[in-house]
Amino acid sequence: MKAVLNRNELILRIVLLGLGATAFMDLWAIAADALFGVPQSNFAVVGRWLGHMPEGVFTHDSIRKAAPVANEGALGWTAHYIVGVIFAALFVAVGGQRQLLQPGPVVPILFGLVTVVAPFFILQPALGAGIMAANKPNPDTARLKSLMSHFSFGLGLYVVAYGLSRLAPKGRLGSEDQIWPAE
Repeated sequence: MKAVLNRNELILRIVLLGLGATAFMDLWAIAADALFGVPQSNFAVVGRWLGHMPEGVFTHDSIRKAAPVANEGALGWTAHYIVGVIFAALFVAVGGQRQLLQPGPVVPILFGLVTVVAPFFILQPALGAGIMAANKPNPDTARLKSLMSHFSFGLGLYVVAYGLSRLAPKGRLGSEDQIWPAE
């Protein structure tokens, strides 16, 4: 029988994976800003968008023109990291525990690139930027920035999974708490 992670190990690794891959993406953004002048994303606008949802407002012509909401920066950054953990859980659900125990670079990077669907077709239109940032002054630049961000998230999935697999290489065998079959 192959090694499988019990429920607690699996959940812990997924949370660490999502937080770590998101942090990797943010470090990439800091480096891109410092080296190439690519402005970092402003997650306060995400917080503003979320802050207007209880009022029944889900889309905006321009989120920057919407009224500010209390703690929008903290709300946006928290949502950013929660989404990273959700994406990590989807990654493991699709790729299986092998992605945590014996990670390779191709699958996580491809998965990271697929996650760009969320900003292209949900977030950007809801914030008033249009589908795939079509309403932005330089849509191709915005698209490339999104692709690079999500590529870095995928690379972060690999780097963090690899690190975790080396720190704690084996799951428990045949645990009754196992969730999702091992590959």
